[in-house]
This record gives sequence, C-alpha cells and structure tokens, in this order.
Amino acid sequence: MKKLFAVLGLMFALLSPGMTPAQETAAPVEAAAAAETVEAVAVEAAAPVPDKGDTAWMMVSTLLVVLMIVPGVALFYGGLVRAKNMLSVLTQVMAIFCLIAILWAVYGYSLAFGDGGGLNWAIGDLSKLFLAGITPASTAATFTQGVVIPEFIFVAFQLSFAAITVALIVGGLAERVKFSALLLFGALWFTFSYLPIAHMVWASGGYLFAKGDLDFAGGTVVHINAGVAALVGAIALGKRIGLGRDAMPPHSLPMTMIGASLLWVGWFGFNAGSNLEATGGAALAFINTILATAAAGLAWMFAEWMLRGKPSMLGVASGVVAGLVAITPAAGLVGPMGGIVLGAVAGVVCLWGVTGLKKALGYDDSLDVFGIHGIGGIIGAIGTGVFVSPALGGVGVADYSMAGQVATQATGVLITVAWSGVVSLVLFKLIDLSIGLRVSEEQEREGLDTASHGERAYTL
Repeated sequence: MKKLFAVLGLMFALLSPGMTPAQETAAPVEAAAAAETVEAVAVEAAAPVPDKGDTAWMMVSTLLVVLMIVPGVALFYGGLVRAKNMLSVLTQVMAIFCLIAILWAVYGYSLAFGDGGGLNWAIGDLSKLFLAGITPASTAATFTQGVVIPEFIFVAFQLSFAAITVALIVGGLAERVKFSALLLFGALWFTFSYLPIAHMVWASGGYLFAKGDLDFAGGTVVHINAGVAALVGAIALGKRIGLGRDAMPPHSLPMTMIGASLLWVGWFGFNAGSNLEATGGAALAFINTILATAAAGLAWMFAEWMLRGKPSMLGVASGVVAGLVAITPAAGLVGPMGGIVLGAVAGVVCLWGVTGLKKALGYDDSLDVFGIHGIGGIIGAIGTGVFVSPALGGVGVADYSMAGQVATQATGVLITVAWSGVVSLVLFKLIDLSIGLRVSEEQEREGLDTASHGERAYTL
C-alpha cells in the first residue's frame, strides 16, 4: 500500500504546474523508479497465494501418514513377531523413520524432485541440498493450474512417503537382521533405489512420468519398491533358525489388529492426500480407500474360510492391508466399483502370495512384505491401466487406450522390480561382506530385544 501511495504521489507531482529545474531534472529518474515500483507491485499481486484449506488438508494428511509408520507399521509388525523380538521391530521402525527424515532434508528432496539436467530422466540435482532456497513463502504446485501449497508441507508430505517405504522392508528381515546392517542398508537403499524410482515416476521429466505411467500414491514407488527389497533381503539373510520345525506364531494378534487399524486410518492421508488439494479428486481417493480395502478384507476372509475351514483375524487384517496396497496407485483415478474389484482381486491373490508362492519358492519373508506389498502393488499398478477407463468408471487420461495404458503400467512395474532388485542385491552383498547382515545364532535364539537393545518388551 505504501508503494502504491508513493507512485500516486509522484504522478501528482509530475502533473502539477510550476516545476523547478531541479524537479524537472529529477522527474525522469523518479518516473523510472516509479515504473519499477509499479512493476514490483504487479508481480506481488500476481504471485499465487497458498489456499488455506488445501494447506490445512495437506498438514492433516502428512500427520496421518506419520501415524501409519509410528505407531501403525511398528505395531502391525511388532504383534506378528515372537515376544523376544517385539522391541527390536519397534526400534527398527522408529529409528528408520528418524534416519530417513534427516536424509530427506539433507539431499533426498532435492534428488527426488529437483531438475537433474541431463540425468533428469532418472534423478534430480542438488540445487535444494539442505533445503536451500525454501522459505515459508516458497510454494509447490498442485494439480490445478494456479493453485499452490507451501513447499515446506510438500517436503514434509513426501518425506513421510520415503520413510514408510524404507520402514516396510523391516518385515522381510525381522528376527534375524543386525540393527547396524539394517540402518546402513536403509540409508543406501533410500539413496540408490527410492530416490531414482520416485523421480522417474513423479518428477516432471522423469522417465516413467514422461511415458504416462499412472501411480497416484505410490504403488510402484512405495510398495513394489519395498516389496522387492524385502524379498531380496529375506533370500540374502536366509531362513530363521528353526523355521518349519519350531512354532513361530505371532505373539500378539490384538496388537497386529491395532496396527492394521492405524494403517487404514493413516492411509486416508496417504491416498487422499496425494491429490494435494481438498477437492473432488481427494474425495474419490477417500471413498476408494474405504471400499477397496473392505472388499479385500472380505475376499481374503472368505477365501481362507473356504480353504482352511475357519476365517482368522490375521487373515482379515492381512486382507485389509492388501486392499490398501492395491488401491494406492489407482485411488484418485478409478471409480468406486473399479476400486472394489481391485481390492477383491488383491485379497485373493495376496493370500496365494503369502501361502502358495512363498511355499513354492521356499524363502523366509518373515512378515510377508513381498506377498502383500509386492504382489498387491503389482495388481494395483496393472489394474490402474484397466480401471482408469471412463467406460469402467475411471477418470480417463488423454489419448487413452486400455492396451496401451496397461503396457505403460507394466513397463513401470518391470523397471521398478529390476531397479530395486539389483540395487538391493548389491547392497545386501556389500554389507554382508563388510559388517555382516545377520546376528549370531546365539543372539537369534536369545532374541533381538536383549541381544541388540538390552531391553525386554515384557517382564514376568
């Protein structure tokens, strides 16, 4: 306002009669300065202002995703392991969240969403190293032209995605991995697998982004990426001592149910938050997160009931997670009926993944990360190419053809599987050769709570 008054005052002086020679000499200079001031005022007026409603929604969504990790993933996993390893899982998940949060601020955000120049197809640059140049006034674009949110909340939202992806891998390595090896792997895998895949899928100019790959909230970036890493890690570590001979039931299914429930609640931030705005797109992702999940829980339960004669609570909870995974890449892109179909298919196929496939291949993925997240993510990613069709209730995409879009989705799946698989294998081998991956047999029998952390979850 002061700038505007100054401009008006100068204009009045220029138009007034009886200017002195000094005033006449100064007039052109002052006029130029006034023009610059007018231009600056216009630029300020044109700068987009973050929408308060969208900003508040993104803050809530970020908080919900954090809830998914600690305590959601931690309790879900913690209840599934034996009592002697309960605290080790809780510690691993919380420590990974803290580690990835710091790495994201130092270089992760810049590499995931920066402009990588000649390497932009695969990775960003370091222009925002240590979050350089980001201030409370910085903004990030949403999916609507001219609508923005503060960049800091976009940084925080994407931080939570990176953290949960690495935390999910814990489930494949549980009850036998060294804590130091896990942290080292987490930092390196985040750098060489998560960041490139996130950039390729979500950053402007990324290879899969440019190809038209659809991943609304992380089917490839989060679930397939983590699922493959967990599978490779489970194979690299080998089976737990006594597997197939000793009983290894979950020590607290009520805790697992609580964790699954927190995951479901938090997933509304994960899926609906990925719309980046509180609009109809977020509402579509929201309803799909209810319906697809419910369908998967029921599908798993009834399939298990038919096969084993009894429906289990663990089966329903596992089906719920499978449905959440499958709807993730499709949440804001498919109609509710398409979401139900995706969820139902995921419930049945993921049940096979954690029983038939796991048994046939003989690996020990302790908490079935690949069977649920890997396979569920593949179903969701491929299914998105089908159910995004407007004829099936989806939102559609430009120049859509079902065969073409499914081929694009399959390309994204294959690249993610190959990239994560190779990176994970190399990292596990290098870590095993340097500091070792697995605890000693004595420590494994004792339990990682006391052997690695000197604590017990429960005392008599």
